[in-house]
Formats: sequence, C-alpha cells, structure tokens
Amino acid sequence: MDPLLASFLIFLAVGFAAQLIDGAVGMAYGVTAATVLLAFGVPPATVSASVHASKVFTGAASATAHLMHGNVDRRLAAWLAAGGMAGGIAGAYIVTSLPAATLKPVIIFYLGVMGLVILVRAWRAIETRLRRFRFPLPLGVVGGFLDAIGGGGWGPTVTTTLVGSGVEPRKAIGSTNTAEFFVAVAVSAAFLGLLLTGHWDEADHLSDNLWPVLGLIAGGLLAAPLAARITRVLPPTRMSWIVGCVVIALALWQGLQLAGLA
Repeated sequence: MDPLLASFLIFLAVGFAAQLIDGAVGMAYGVTAATVLLAFGVPPATVSASVHASKVFTGAASATAHLMHGNVDRRLAAWLAAGGMAGGIAGAYIVTSLPAATLKPVIIFYLGVMGLVILVRAWRAIETRLRRFRFPLPLGVVGGFLDAIGGGGWGPTVTTTLVGSGVEPRKAIGSTNTAEFFVAVAVSAAFLGLLLTGHWDEADHLSDNLWPVLGLIAGGLLAAPLAARITRVLPPTRMSWIVGCVVIALALWQGLQLAGLA
C-alpha cells in the first residue's frame, strides 16, 4: 500500500475514534490526535497547529450536529468561545516560543481532581440541572490557552469544570463543542500569522503532515453526527460516569507519559 494512503487511513481511524469520544463526552479529540502525532515524532508546535487545523472542520460539523439535537446553551457557548479565542491566541504565541513541560504536571493534577469530583457526584446521585455557570469567560480563556499549548486541553478543562460544577452534562458537552470551533479558527489563524511573520521556526514540518491532517478531518466529519446523537440520548447520570472515567483515564495516561512509563 502507498505510504501516503496508509498514513491517511491510519489517521482517518484515529480521527473517527477521537471525534466519536469528543463529540459524545466533550473531550479527547485534541488529546488523542496530539498523542498519536507526538508518537510519530512531530514537534509540539506543529502538533498543535495540525490538530487545530483539523478541528476547524470537525468542530464545524460537531457544532452543527449538537445545535440540531438541542445540546447547546447558546449564551454559555458564546462566552466560552470569546474567552477561548483570546486564550488560544496567547497560547499559540507561547507554544512557538517556550517549552510547555512545566505546565503539564499542573494540568494533569487538575484533570485528576475534577474527574474525581464528577465521579463522586455521579456516585452520590447528585442532581445535575441546567444552571448558569458564573465564570464562563475566564474558563474559556484558561481552556483556550491550555488547548493551544498542548494541542488538546479545551474539552478536558472546560467540559470537566462545567460538569463538575453541576451543569447538565448534555448542555455542557454541546456548548463546549460548539465554542471549540471558534477557538480552533482563532488558534489556526494565530499559527498562520506566526508563520507569515517568521516567528515560528519549525513551520517547515507542516507540509510533512498534510495526509495525517486530512485523515483526522475525514474521520472526524464521519463521526460528528453519531457523537451528537449519543450525547442527546444518554441519561445525565450515566454521562457523568463516562465523563469522569474518561478524564481520569486521560490524566493517568498523561501522568505515565510524563514519568516516562508510557
């Protein structure tokens, strides 16, 4: 088989699986895609740029599907998008200038704690009801910043915080996925600006990852409608269990990677 076609098919499968999880539970697309690209030896800044380029397309499909299924709190999504765009642009500048290794332990610890909070709420059957989250703008800023630095971090940060605070999981996931499209557009534009101004020294690696990015896009587009449907029909308590388990699994995996054990 042609190596380019093989690369496309591998990342199509990765994109489908990642978007199915991300669209259904509000996280894991960026983390999954970034982890695979890093495993192939792609530089971190190029990983983030590639993942966000694919998110522009998969995010549009996911946002449309969630809107059609009534999974979106439009006010919440708008504030998250505004904050996420600002934080994402700042993060794009940082990731092309400085190493982000010092932030990773903090992110992992935060994810682990929030995952436990969500599981405790589900175990105690604490009622989750739709209510207005008080600080969506700063949450969006933090989520966008971490997402741009690591190539994945928007969903784990934003969805986890919203569900952990008591927002209905279906609305938290749909709103987070909808806002993510705008964040991906802003971050991709920031990387393009840094490329054109000569600030980004590793940009020559982008052309080497064209087929993987196309594979991620194709797989994500195929999975988005199905993922939104899953979010629509799953009961809130079961959704909380799934979100909590995914968050803790991601935190453990990234912790093992940080310790050099995975």
